[in-house]
Amino acid sequence: MSQGAIAGRAPIGVEVEAGKTYYWCTCGESTKQPFCDGSHKGSEFSPMAYKAEASGKVWFCACKQTGKAPLCDGSHKNIG
Repeated sequence: MSQGAIAGRAPIGVEVEAGKTYYWCTCGESTKQPFCDGSHKGSEFSPMAYKAEASGKVWFCACKQTGKAPLCDGSHKNIG
C-alpha cells in the first residue's frame, strides 16, 4: 500500500481511553484528522484500528509517513 497524503506536518496529540478503539486515517484526506471520516472510500486506503492499552495522551501521525503507524515516529521532520 502506498502512503497517504500529508494531512499535517506535526503529530496530533489525543487523550485516549484504555480499551477504546480509534480508527486512524491512512489516506490523509479526512477532515477529522487524525481519525477516519470515510474520505478513503473508492481508494486503496482503509482506516487502521488502534486499541488504546492505557488512558492518556498519545501522538498520532498526521504526515502519514510514519514507520510506527498510527503513532508518530518523527518522520514529519524529514518532509521537504
